[in-house]
Amino acid sequence: MTLPMSDPTAWATAMNNLGMAPLGIAGQPILPDFDPALGMMTGIPPITPMMPGLGIVPPPIPPDMPVVKEIIHCKSCTLFPPNPNLPPPATRERPPGCKTVFVGGLPENGTEQIIVEMFEQCGEIIAIRKSKKNFCHIRFAEEYMVDKALYLSGYRIRLGSSTDKKDTGRLHVDFAQARDDLYEWECKQRMLAREERHRRRMEEERLRPPSPPPVVHYSDHECSVVAEKLKDDSKFSEAVQTLLTWIERGEVNRRSANNFYSMIQSANSHVRRLVNEKASHEKDMEEAKEKFKQALSGILIQFEQIVAVYHSASKQKAWDHFTKAQRKNISVWCKQAEEIRNIHNDELMGIRREEEMEMSDDEIEETTETKETEESALVSQAEALKEENDSLRWQLDAYRNEVELLKQEQGKAPKEDDPNKEQQLKLLQQALQGMQQHLLKVQEEYKRKEAELEKVKDDKLQMEKMLENLKEKESCASVLCTSSQDSDYPLEKTLNSSPIKSERDILLVGIISTFLHVHPFGASIEYICSYLHRLDNKICTSDVESLMSKLQHTFRQEMTGVGASLEKRWKFCGFEGLKLT
Repeated sequence: MTLPMSDPTAWATAMNNLGMAPLGIAGQPILPDFDPALGMMTGIPPITPMMPGLGIVPPPIPPDMPVVKEIIHCKSCTLFPPNPNLPPPATRERPPGCKTVFVGGLPENGTEQIIVEMFEQCGEIIAIRKSKKNFCHIRFAEEYMVDKALYLSGYRIRLGSSTDKKDTGRLHVDFAQARDDLYEWECKQRMLAREERHRRRMEEERLRPPSPPPVVHYSDHECSVVAEKLKDDSKFSEAVQTLLTWIERGEVNRRSANNFYSMIQSANSHVRRLVNEKASHEKDMEEAKEKFKQALSGILIQFEQIVAVYHSASKQKAWDHFTKAQRKNISVWCKQAEEIRNIHNDELMGIRREEEMEMSDDEIEETTETKETEESALVSQAEALKEENDSLRWQLDAYRNEVELLKQEQGKAPKEDDPNKEQQLKLLQQALQGMQQHLLKVQEEYKRKEAELEKVKDDKLQMEKMLENLKEKESCASVLCTSSQDSDYPLEKTLNSSPIKSERDILLVGIISTFLHVHPFGASIEYICSYLHRLDNKICTSDVESLMSKLQHTFRQEMTGVGASLEKRWKFCGFEGLKLT
């Protein structure tokens, strides 16, 4: 990069006075006939080089090394460098995008031409605003030219060879704040921000997932196309998405309901295929697990063989014939093989434990699943019967309306003998009777299913209550056993003195107590036995009554009612008897 110079001889003279060969940017000698011993020049070629210190920004100088500046000769003036021992001239903070410098300390007789001679070496000058008070503002084309102009700060200037005060001065170059520079800098920043936003937007668009294809509007032709796609496994996902969109848009109406029902039926036909695919994948996974387990067991067998080789080599019979280094290697190898074998063995045992836990979980869940499936089946059957009952009732109402219309028409024209109408009326009456009979059967079956469902629910609740009571009784029995062991009397005496002789009696007492606890006003012995017969048909009423009469602190018999309604009722008094005993 070269910059125009007004007087190349002045720059070469300044370098010659310092005893240095003037060089250009590329390192070529500017003066071919330069003789440093004579300190003079014999010829200057007509070229325009850039001199060090002014033509380019000087390289960074170590802080402990003083800056040496040279004398600069121009056509109309001479610039003398400041004292290198003095501190560098102070400058203000650089404004953003600064391209304008303030130049103070100019001679009174200095002109704009002299200013151009001094500062055009720094770069292209756009404008100069000179004041009458010996200062001016210079605006350059680029920002880096300002740094070159600051290099001249502190130089003493002399116009020609005059020593008059009006022809001398001391330059002070500093940053200047101009609105044009700030406006250009803000425009540049906005342009960079726009470019960055555009780049970020393009990156987001590149990374954004593609939008789904638009769904076509419903028509008979598109409906037939989607119905064919629903039958194809490869196009099923796309067709189902289209069907879902149509249903959500509200395309289903009375005219298109049959078409939508056929498409939904086609979608339902894929359920079996998906279940079969899932089963095949599960089968493949089980086979892969089995292969992995077999391979791992084979690896463990080989590890066991290798470890056995190491152990046999470590015996006294063969160990003495190995060198010290060989013994060390064998022991290290044996330790490594044992560690790897233990890791693989733990992994195999973990797989087997997981399989055992899955098996046990399946056995536990089977019982609960069977009960839930039975209840869900009953509920679904009851709902299906209810829907069928409603549809039959609606059909029956429709038939009745038709029969009434026919009767009205027949009453209006009694004289006309139309055999077709009579035959149609008979057929409608027969159909009406058949529908009524079918409706009665469905209602009876529906009531029977509802009764079975209620019975199953009651049995389930009773079984849950019995299980809770049995758990409580078991905990109480364990406490009684521990207390009986700590007592001084032997166990045989307590058993002989107790009215309860077997575990069956204990269960009966627990069930009867639970039953009477939910009947605070008591229950007759027949009601109690009818409840117990649901659990076991072999239970006798006399045995139950004798057992309850033996436990006076647990059960109490009272007479309730007046006159003919007088009856005996048994009540549970275990909480009161606990305080008495």
